[in-house]
Amino acid sequence: MELIKSKTYENLAKAFAGECMAQNRYKYIEYGARQKGYKNIAQVLDAVVYQEFNHARMFYSFIQTASEKTIDNIDIASGYPFRMKWDLADNLLFAAEDERDEAERIYPEYARIAEKEGFADIAGLFNNIAAVEHRHSELFTRLHARLANNTLYKANEPVVWKCADCGYEYVGKTAFKTCPLCQAKQGSIMLEGI
Repeated sequence: MELIKSKTYENLAKAFAGECMAQNRYKYIEYGARQKGYKNIAQVLDAVVYQEFNHARMFYSFIQTASEKTIDNIDIASGYPFRMKWDLADNLLFAAEDERDEAERIYPEYARIAEKEGFADIAGLFNNIAAVEHRHSELFTRLHARLANNTLYKANEPVVWKCADCGYEYVGKTAFKTCPLCQAKQGSIMLEGI
C-alpha cells in the first residue's frame, strides 16, 4: 500500500497537528507558571515543549516521504482539546489527561493501523511516542499534585533541591526560600528528578 493512499497517512497528519497544538498549549502553561513566579515549573515545561516539537517533526518527516511532489494540503478532521483556562494547577491536570489519552488510546490505535497497513517503521514511531507521552502524563500529574497539595517545596525524606539559576544544590526535606549562592527566590528551586 502506498503511504499517501493509506489511513496511516491521515493519522500522521492528525498526530502532527495534535503535537503542534500540544506544544502551544504547554507554552501557555509555561507562560502562566512564569507569571506566577514558578520558574522551576516553567523550565520543566520548556523541556516538554521541545519534546513535543520533535514529535511533530518526526510525524512531519514521515508525511514528506509519502510523495515526491509537494504536498499542498491534507484535509483532516479530528478533535483536539481546548479545556485549559488560566489556573496553573488545573492546566497541569488537563495536560496529564491529554497526554494519557495519546499514550493509551490514540497512538496505540494509530500504531495498530500502521502495522496492519504494512508500515512497521511508522507503527514503531507511534509506539515510541506513546511511551514518551505516558511519561509526560506522569510528570504533569506529579507537578499538579505537588502544586495542589502545597508540597512543591517539601518532601517526606531528604532529597536534592537545586537552584535552576546557579546550580546550587542542597539536601533536605524542604527547599530553601532564597538560594544562599545567588539569592534566587524559591520559584527557581526544583526538586531534582521531578
